[in-house]
Amino acid sequence: MTNFAVAATSDTGPQATTNTSRFRTIAGIRLERNTVLLGAILVAIVFAAMIGALSLGDYPMTAWETVANLFGFSDDYLGQFFVQSQRLPRVMATIAVGAALGVSGCIFQQLSGNTLGSPDIIGFTTGSATGAVVTIIILDGSPIATAVGALLGGAGSALAVYALTLSNGKLSAARLVLVGIGMASILSAVNALLMVKASINAAQTAAQWLAGSFNATTWGEVGFALSAILVLVPAALLLARPLSVMITGDDLAIGLGVDVERRRRELMIVGVALTAISVAVAGPIAFVALAAPQLARRISRASGIGMGNAALMGAALVAVSDIIAQRIFAPTQLPVGVVTGLLGGVYLVWLLGRQWRK
Repeated sequence: MTNFAVAATSDTGPQATTNTSRFRTIAGIRLERNTVLLGAILVAIVFAAMIGALSLGDYPMTAWETVANLFGFSDDYLGQFFVQSQRLPRVMATIAVGAALGVSGCIFQQLSGNTLGSPDIIGFTTGSATGAVVTIIILDGSPIATAVGALLGGAGSALAVYALTLSNGKLSAARLVLVGIGMASILSAVNALLMVKASINAAQTAAQWLAGSFNATTWGEVGFALSAILVLVPAALLLARPLSVMITGDDLAIGLGVDVERRRRELMIVGVALTAISVAVAGPIAFVALAAPQLARRISRASGIGMGNAALMGAALVAVSDIIAQRIFAPTQLPVGVVTGLLGGVYLVWLLGRQWRK
């Protein structure tokens, strides 16, 4: 596993892509046709998933009725209540969390130069989960306290991985994945130990939270997530330009005037914050951060970072997975983490097999 983690570097930088797209410059920004096309398709998928999620349930509606109730054009006050108050917070949370995970995964995969360099593999998601589990089981905290615990756990695990990864004062990309995998294993063991020692009620609460779910999502949680993401995602997009230079090599990046270590720290802060916020809102949702950036890059064959499409792909994956989780065994609802874990596990096995053949 160790040798593979160091060697698995395909499809994480411009050297691994084949640029078959034409470019178009708009407002000084060079855009690839395939990237724009994929972005438009993903926006349509997210919108369709949003309307579908708002329409389904114990009070079903047609797509037109859903749109009318969403914008208040209908006299169906019960329909407006279900759409605006009951279903819309959950749908907005799926989109926000998915976008955050997609951007976070893109950041860490590019920083590490490794397809396994996503926050759920290198321990940051597990660290956030540990913080939340400690809050639930030991401190008997409220949902707000659990969210704070997730944020602190993610930050603490990131600091530990960063300190152990430093080599001569510099972040070692090769060691980032290895140290992160080890940290994730340790924290997973800590979570299991806490679950075994907890009371039945606390263990059940923690287990439900660890499954990853948007059940009972409130506008307060959505507002918190959206406020943070509206700050962090633009910050990540601003850092995408120096990141695209950094992945070509530190020497070249320094020669072009990029403060490599400073930018790495900034990118890690943004990526960890996005991961921790996602976990705080919905619990650990597996494999989205791993799969979303890679799927977006493979489909579009883009030569750039592709952070925007990674965000849209993450939003689409989580939104569609949540619909599946709600309806596949209706009226029983599955946690969305079960669906993403199943789909992501299949993707990871395929990815490992593909790398092994190479």
